[in-house]
Amino acid sequence: MPHAEIDTRIVAAPMAGGTSTPGFVQAVHRAGGLGFLAAGYKSADAVSTEIRACRDAGARFGINVFVPDHAQLNPSPDAVAALEEYRSSLGQDAARYGVAVPPLVLDDDDAWQAKIDLLLENPVELVSFAFGLPDSVVVKALRKAGSTVLATVTSRAEAELAAGRGLDGLVVQHGSAGAHSGAFLPAQQGGMPPSTADLIRDVAAAVDLPLIAAGAVSDAAAVRSVIAAGAVAAQVGTALLRTDESGARQLHKDALGDERFAETAPTRAFTGRYARALVNEFVRDHGDAPEGYPAIHHLTAPIRAAAAAAGDRERLNLWAGKGWRSARTGPVADAVGALLDV
Repeated sequence: MPHAEIDTRIVAAPMAGGTSTPGFVQAVHRAGGLGFLAAGYKSADAVSTEIRACRDAGARFGINVFVPDHAQLNPSPDAVAALEEYRSSLGQDAARYGVAVPPLVLDDDDAWQAKIDLLLENPVELVSFAFGLPDSVVVKALRKAGSTVLATVTSRAEAELAAGRGLDGLVVQHGSAGAHSGAFLPAQQGGMPPSTADLIRDVAAAVDLPLIAAGAVSDAAAVRSVIAAGAVAAQVGTALLRTDESGARQLHKDALGDERFAETAPTRAFTGRYARALVNEFVRDHGDAPEGYPAIHHLTAPIRAAAAAAGDRERLNLWAGKGWRSARTGPVADAVGALLDV
């Protein structure tokens, strides 16, 4: 990487929605890892405040930005009809808590340009992207400003496309990863390689870029496996989610340790984009949710907030990767140390 080097084996995934707070990122840095702030769902001003907090603390960090999907921001009439039908299906869940399902929001690009402008005016060491690829003009501008630029890919085809954008490296995300998939191309025939290490080998054979492995990297053996496969580091999320410094809701942290939750599954029920979560009642009830991000995110937001306030885990988005059973409680330093086997 021409600008910044990833000189640690552990990168803390940017977990949007409140988990990756500045305090969490700073704790990861002190533990010998590299943390990423999550710009998703925040205003550019809020992102700027978090950047300042990490800088003031002397922490090394990166920031992750969601790439808007213009097809989802300009849906077809059939797609809008499917979203309205899904909105109607949420009525019973909303009534349970006495909240309303809001009207459809179809024009939310997550303040894309404002965030790019911020990162050009106030550059950070590393910028990563998810849900798509920034165009080469954006990549070039960020690199000129001094940032190392990464993008999330989930397949060899996505990696090959990303390599043509002038990026410095790739986060290679396997389907076993918790929370949102970064996929932006249709799934390939034959499906995803069986493990994160296998996906790393597949991508490494296609592109000559530094690779960060993500997906069910839940213990030191998994870290060693992806490094041996060719990754420069492992990106972990669920493994750190239960730690003291994580900003995740306690309800979510406790659910990850509850034996009553027996499996995870990718679902569009909460946001309209596939994301791996513990299977609860909401996932089972709304397994046929249509594609529609971030429209469905806005539709379910009041339900999720009310469920959290009521202590109801059955209607909360309990993001979790396939290695969720290994997630540790206690200080983040202990969790990072266990991943590094020190």
